[in-house]
Amino acid sequence: MITLSYAELKKGVKIILDSEPYEIIEASHLFKGRGHSVLQVKLKNLTTGNLISKTFHPSDIFEEAELSKIEAKYLYSHRDKFFFCESKNPAKRFDLTAEQIAKQGKFFKPNQIVEGIIFENKVINISLPIKINLKVIEAPPGVKGSRAEPGTKTVTLETGAKINVPLFIKEGDIIEINTQTGEYVRRIE
Repeated sequence: MITLSYAELKKGVKIILDSEPYEIIEASHLFKGRGHSVLQVKLKNLTTGNLISKTFHPSDIFEEAELSKIEAKYLYSHRDKFFFCESKNPAKRFDLTAEQIAKQGKFFKPNQIVEGIIFENKVINISLPIKINLKVIEAPPGVKGSRAEPGTKTVTLETGAKINVPLFIKEGDIIEINTQTGEYVRRIE
């Protein structure tokens, strides 16, 4: 068990809080009177994906979350569950709920390789690469001067996800998507 002091807490550090693994998303020091300071943090629960805010004091001590990763393959989804297998051992399957997967779920393609996050010998979540390429399967013609966002239209990707793209994107184009924001990055081909 590795313990972390108050001074070691910063963005990206993973800690255990109430027996759950959390990642620090934001951390800022607040100085109060007489040299006393506290740390305001935003934490992401790595199992559920929920965000919480906490205040930590210099006397607090934390346990570092020991996480490991495996290469996994996305198989399919059914009734708010996403099914995966270890890429090296297809017989070892696991599933995660739609709440755990959050927004990433709309960018999964069958047989896509993802990273499984393991905590206490159990896969608790997965992470997609930050940028992935997907094919546009449905794109309405771009209409200039429409009341929608200037210069954009909504297209459907091969995974069924709908996103806003520039007017020049057409059916059959391969585009790059940022999986964290769910936004169009650029056209590949």
